[in-house]
Amino acid sequence: MVHVIAVITAKPGMRENILQLFRANVPAVRAEQGCIEYGAAVDADPALPFQTKWGPDAFLVVEKWESMDALKAHAAAPHMAAYGAKAKEFIASRVIHILSPA
Repeated sequence: MVHVIAVITAKPGMRENILQLFRANVPAVRAEQGCIEYGAAVDADPALPFQTKWGPDAFLVVEKWESMDALKAHAAAPHMAAYGAKAKEFIASRVIHILSPA
């Protein structure tokens, strides 16, 4: 199994623009061979006092894939290229962590 955590930081005030594009793309991603989990998450509010917030312009993408090959196919999928092209004008930064179970 492969875990992916992507930290997406939008340009100020543009997070919802990216999330709308992201949500529209989710069904295509979840239909991909090897996709176990794929979704966006934002800071919980209210939360526990020890929470460290990402802030109003950031969200995380939480993914699980059956294999690295499935993740590679996902990265090369036409719907991901289309999503990336539409979202890029709203993105300030993107950091992707690819992880293995410990």
